[in-house]
Amino acid sequence: MSGKENPFAKFLTKFRKGEFVFRQGEEGDEMYIVQSGEIAIRKTIGNQRKTVNVLEKGDFFGEMSVLERLPRTADAEVIEDAGVITINSATFGEMIRSNPEIAVRMLRKYSMRMREYSEQLEKLALEEASDVQESDLPDVDQPSKAPEGTVPATATARAYFVAKESGKIYPVYKDEVLIGRYDSVTGHRPEVDLTDEDNNRNVSRRHARLLYKDATHYIAEEIGTMNGTYINGNRIPTGVLTPVKDGDEITLCRVPVIFKLAE
Repeated sequence: MSGKENPFAKFLTKFRKGEFVFRQGEEGDEMYIVQSGEIAIRKTIGNQRKTVNVLEKGDFFGEMSVLERLPRTADAEVIEDAGVITINSATFGEMIRSNPEIAVRMLRKYSMRMREYSEQLEKLALEEASDVQESDLPDVDQPSKAPEGTVPATATARAYFVAKESGKIYPVYKDEVLIGRYDSVTGHRPEVDLTDEDNNRNVSRRHARLLYKDATHYIAEEIGTMNGTYINGNRIPTGVLTPVKDGDEITLCRVPVIFKLAE
């Protein structure tokens, strides 16, 4: 579980609160990875300036300029003193090879965008076909069904994860749940969200999965996880279903939790 030196530390730049990494409309051929602090992505639309996202350690931004050399579509403003790694097109390939989690997250980010665009097109097509007035359409900000990952208030937990340091209990309600941290880039939140347990942001956003199959619980580390997953001190291989039993200690990088079956 020993950490490795960051091969891109030489590309680290320090920014003070209130400074801009880049401004909307600027040309550029670099992308950025937040090493520390917080960066707000803010976009000016008409006369309004809106905060699109707030990024923290491990989040990336500005990748469109590397992939397609497009002008910046928003401001990147420092809201907490930050260290930012700058990656230009010459080092982009090296970054992907040394940290595949970045590549996996980029693919997930664009996959999510494509789904959103597809849903918007379907909605527009439905409106045109049925000639429905806007006032009759459901409010997109008020979904009629519960968000993915939520469970009814009356649901009974099948198992639990108990954080060793905080004592907080993370219930498991389904046969398959994702364990990790909230991803502010894609907006995805795992069913077992260990963000509050991981102040150093070492747990991957999609770190591992707990599955219940053939009357047995298994842990499987997700592809792209960088910092390792351990059961009772033994590292498990990526993507392999590894049995886990009541009372086992599971360590995600440096965050230990105890797996407990519901009575």
